[in-house]
Amino acid sequence: MATDSGAVLTEDEEGTDQDSSAAMTMEDYLHYDEESFKTPNHGDIVDGIVVRVDPDEVLVDIGAKAEGVISSKELGMRGDLDSAGLEPGDQIKVYVLQPENEEGNVVLSLRRARAETTWLVAAEKQTDGTVIDADVREQNKGGLIVNILGLRGFLPSSQVARAYAGTLETLVGKRIPVKILEVNRKRNRLIVSQKAAEDEDRARKREELFSRLQTGTTVKGTVSGITSYGAFVDIGGADGLIHISELSWDRVSKVTDILQLGEEVAVKVIKLDPEQTRISLSLRQLQQDPWERLVQSMPVGSIVEGQVTKTKKYGAFLQIMPGIEGLLHISELSWDHVERTEDVLKVGETVQVKVIGIDTARRRISLSLKQLSAPPASLAAARPERANDYPDEEDE
Repeated sequence: MATDSGAVLTEDEEGTDQDSSAAMTMEDYLHYDEESFKTPNHGDIVDGIVVRVDPDEVLVDIGAKAEGVISSKELGMRGDLDSAGLEPGDQIKVYVLQPENEEGNVVLSLRRARAETTWLVAAEKQTDGTVIDADVREQNKGGLIVNILGLRGFLPSSQVARAYAGTLETLVGKRIPVKILEVNRKRNRLIVSQKAAEDEDRARKREELFSRLQTGTTVKGTVSGITSYGAFVDIGGADGLIHISELSWDRVSKVTDILQLGEEVAVKVIKLDPEQTRISLSLRQLQQDPWERLVQSMPVGSIVEGQVTKTKKYGAFLQIMPGIEGLLHISELSWDHVERTEDVLKVGETVQVKVIGIDTARRRISLSLKQLSAPPASLAAARPERANDYPDEEDE
């Protein structure tokens, strides 16, 4: 026998080729027949093709030995053919209610298939951690009822975004982003969280923020929190901290003397720590440093006016200009011996003093009260003027 290629097969070879081809064809056919006409089980969701749409039912080919039938009540929420919008040739997924009815047909449900498929989608969204939109329908004592993916879900009050804590009713009728926390099909239980979606959104914004922020840049934000040690400012994706020492060049006793919750403010980024997601901010560094003017306006030997801000055993601190305090050492209070600073000066008192020393590197200035007058003759040969009477840091 000649082949297409011109080769000639012997009778043995020809027989072998035909037997092999026949055997393969039969095997494929039997396998196809078994798979194509497998009887579906109750609860299966299978693919089908609409064969015919009748007034009271829809016939569907699902590859079984008999056609599948969808009654009008199993088509959709309203149970009418028009609402389903099916036409011959449409490919659909159906739910097997009954493998075989009295007529030998498979009883199917389009409504249940869509519902079950939606629950599967919800489970996938939970596994993926996807943020999706939900419509808030009503409020109850425990939280909010939402519609999500066409399913009834519950948003506990503890999972509502921080901005709406205590005002749940303001969310009714709104569409909000949520993440699915729990899917329990058997109990028809679907729990969602707005707070988790908010946290993910903030994490994304925080990552974007750190990618574009640089030390030294000026940004705008809103005061989101106030503590005894400073203020937190939301700069769009993350909160940065203005330490109390960075609020003003003046000494600050209370943060609320400078900033209020909700206030909009411009701040300077002074430190970034992406690993710890920490941002250090400064308010005072956007203001002129008073030390830049000090040397020109108050050189050593100047007579200045200062207000006593506090007294210590070693002297008194005086504010001589906004943001700058100088030390009036106890030895510079009087030519006479002074036992206690409070015997000469009181907090709040304003006096004139002489600048006797400036250390710009350490931001310290030394003052004298006694050097505004000549020393008694008996003390004319006393020790020279003191340039720096600041105590050691541990003494302060």
